[in-house]
Amino acid sequence: MFYELRQYKVLPGKMDAWLELMEGEFIPFAVSHGMNITAAFRGEEDETVYVWMRRFESEAERERVDAAVYGSDTMKNDIGPRVSDVLAPDGHTVTRIVPTPASNTR
Repeated sequence: MFYELRQYKVLPGKMDAWLELMEGEFIPFAVSHGMNITAAFRGEEDETVYVWMRRFESEAERERVDAAVYGSDTMKNDIGPRVSDVLAPDGHTVTRIVPTPASNTR
């Protein structure tokens, strides 16, 4: 089992639009296609910071879920094209992480 910690840079003044797109549309859509989204955060003081986490049991599960979500017509034709309106094009990082023995996320 592993997590992906995904941090995005939201364009200045676009956090409300990003939250509407991400949390109002993408997250419900992705969850309905099997994605396990465990957390989402916005910066407390920095309005350009958005962080979320996904959990997978295996690499095979990640590949299957990503294909179902990101390969869908909804993502390609509706949600995906609007992302560039609110996110910096080079402002994201994805880090794979695993829980330590003392973590309650195991």
